[in-house]
Amino acid sequence: MATSTMTIGNFEQAIADNNIVLIDFWAGWCGPCKMFGPTYEKVSEKNPDIHFAKVDTEAEQQLAAMFGIQSIPTLAIFREGILLFREPGALPEAALEDLIDQVRKLDMDKVRADMEKEQDHEHHDCENCGHHHSH
Repeated sequence: MATSTMTIGNFEQAIADNNIVLIDFWAGWCGPCKMFGPTYEKVSEKNPDIHFAKVDTEAEQQLAAMFGIQSIPTLAIFREGILLFREPGALPEAALEDLIDQVRKLDMDKVRADMEKEQDHEHHDCENCGHHHSH
């Protein structure tokens, strides 16, 4: 499956319907986006089980704002509805493949458990609990 266009209208559906969703935030005037586009398409062909979406930040300013997109291209990756990755920059094909590989291998139960821990910790002062925040 090649890439599909994501809008504010179909965003939630795409995240809900697919285990892994990649989103490429781009715009027509952006040089690096044009370079990344073919790479993204190529990798999408190799990974038919993953939903590859593209968001035109000009057309979908609301969606771009939701993700706090400051520079493009930015790649976002969801798995099981959880945003795992959001980084600006055009990735080389090998790096994109590697990233997908890592997302596939993630233990999502652990990710969810870690997220719950994070949320618990944010509600009280935890300087003394030995939990290291990596921000």
